[in-house]
Amino acid sequence: MNLKHYVLAVFAISLSLVITAQDLTFEEYNPKSTLVVPGKIIKRAKFPFIDVHGHQYRMPTQDLAPVIAAMDTLNMGLMVNLSGRSGEDLMKSVANIKNNYPNRFVVFANIGFNGNVGKDGWIEATVAQLEQDVKNGARGLKIYKGLGLRDKDVKGERVAVDDPRLAPIWDKCGELGIPVLIHSADPKSFWDDFDGDNERWLELKTRPGRKRGADNPAPWEQIIGEQHNMFKRHKNTTFINAHMGWYANNLGKLSQLLDEMPNMNVGIGAIIAELGRQPRFAKAFFIKYQDRILFGKDSWKPEEFPTYFRVLESDDEYFPYHKKYHAFWPMYGLDLPDEVLKKVYYKNALRIVPGLDKSLFPN
Repeated sequence: MNLKHYVLAVFAISLSLVITAQDLTFEEYNPKSTLVVPGKIIKRAKFPFIDVHGHQYRMPTQDLAPVIAAMDTLNMGLMVNLSGRSGEDLMKSVANIKNNYPNRFVVFANIGFNGNVGKDGWIEATVAQLEQDVKNGARGLKIYKGLGLRDKDVKGERVAVDDPRLAPIWDKCGELGIPVLIHSADPKSFWDDFDGDNERWLELKTRPGRKRGADNPAPWEQIIGEQHNMFKRHKNTTFINAHMGWYANNLGKLSQLLDEMPNMNVGIGAIIAELGRQPRFAKAFFIKYQDRILFGKDSWKPEEFPTYFRVLESDDEYFPYHKKYHAFWPMYGLDLPDEVLKKVYYKNALRIVPGLDKSLFPN
């Protein structure tokens, strides 16, 4: 190859690289910040904490030692496994916990609604099974988002969250003194137009199965309203509204709802990105409602917990979130006071969830 051909080849390669860089899609564009500010990753929580929104789906037969090792690294004192199921499966999970790590896990029971609501004798049998599950060691009830979204009754019709046929379940939870942790609907953006104004555009582009029509299976406002109706009708039952009830991006509205429904608490699982972009407003909210907010992560990915610690504990500025498709904006620390942190991390859970080992946590 002579010099002329060599120069042309180098030019062609350089031009190709430039064109490739200029043709980056939004999905690919994820620049490293050049901002230099104080701050550091927090890999271990300042205080022992309780994850009230954990999932260990294989707990009946699972080797829990690796989970415990990761929990210890994070300073997680106790995990609430919401995927406890019912009957024999729940008993196996409780036995696994008791035989290996009796004070580090508890389970919540679950109920299968789909195709069952409206069957003769179903509600009576379900309430009786729930009572037995609690006797067998369940410390609460977890309701999945299928209720209100996918679950159908015996006639094939959508079961509303506030369906009056389900009232005996919520009443029984109040009678037994166990909390109901409930996930209703999904972020409102999933129901909104899929266009450039939708903040979840990247998530919906990369995960199109999450997009819903405006009334699929019902408007977002209707499903959320059904949940609130259920809370109001069962004032003697304690509810933990998962994902801050999808109002972490509107804390003013969430404040109004908390004031209206004193039996509603909120968990922060999967919405830390919303809190991390409004540090001053969110800090004021946490201080005001410090007795009603519980720590929860939702998915068991130990490498993601440091984002939660850093948002809650630090005063750091402009640090990255761990999933671009959830949040393409940077995070800021709330710098919560220690007493508020303690309540969010463990004191509120110790008060709301019965039978937890308090000796694992400071006063």
